[in-house]
Amino acid sequence: MNQYELDCILKAGAITREARQLGAGMIAEGVSLLSVAEETEACIRKKGAKPAFPVNISINQIAAHYTPASNDKSIFRRGDVVKLDVGAHVNGYMGDTAVTVEVGTRNWTSLIEAPSKALSMAIEMISEGVPVSAIGGTIERGIGSNGFVPIRNLAGHEIKHNNLHSGLSVSNYDDGNDTKITKGMLLAIEPFATNGAGEVDNAKPGNIFILQKDREIKDAGANRLFKMIKEEFGSLAFCERWCTALDPKAPVHLRTLVRYGALYSYPILTEVRGGMVSQTEHTILINGSRAQVTT
Repeated sequence: MNQYELDCILKAGAITREARQLGAGMIAEGVSLLSVAEETEACIRKKGAKPAFPVNISINQIAAHYTPASNDKSIFRRGDVVKLDVGAHVNGYMGDTAVTVEVGTRNWTSLIEAPSKALSMAIEMISEGVPVSAIGGTIERGIGSNGFVPIRNLAGHEIKHNNLHSGLSVSNYDDGNDTKITKGMLLAIEPFATNGAGEVDNAKPGNIFILQKDREIKDAGANRLFKMIKEEFGSLAFCERWCTALDPKAPVHLRTLVRYGALYSYPILTEVRGGMVSQTEHTILINGSRAQVTT
């Protein structure tokens, strides 16, 4: 890793952290999800980065992949357990971070603390040469010590240039993976905890998309949007809100592009038993004997 790459990674991490703090501070009873998403993403852009993916705002049993649509009227309600997941990139070098906020009550403090504790324990023990399974085992013990279980089919991930989920996965339990951490790796470690079954399943399609296949689109309007998507977002995830800013008819065209197989629509992920879900996440850079938190 050269100095330019390191500088971009650290800048992206710092901007991601600032955006997460701003967004989390906005979450309150009666506030709209759309305003939090848009203000958080605007913060990233104002600081000289771009969103690495649409801000995820996943409430209660929803674990991931919910971002508000351009016409979303949803507001936060008292007692909601809100996962705010934020990513930014500087010239393709990324930061990815998440926090859980409870709206107006303190009924889920232990659940919210569980992934945070597990993440701290994992960061303490991660270094060059540590097997991936040991990280997962540490996370599982940390969550279990608060009386909850990890979500086993959600995982942390290696991050590479212009590729948020690349190569290595880091499970939130001991999965037996003996792959060893190497110097220079950039990892997003993201424990999810629940009082449910410890598994998520696909619910309805969401508003987050990614390029799946570059193909010819016969519908002229959809094809025009597809070209703009490729130019604006490249290989990174994007959402209906961003596309509607490019073309007011984007919601219709996006459905067409999914039917053609040109785009993949990420399904909203929910806990299979309807359990409450919490999440904490940091991006870390492996610098030999220690893990440097970038976010």
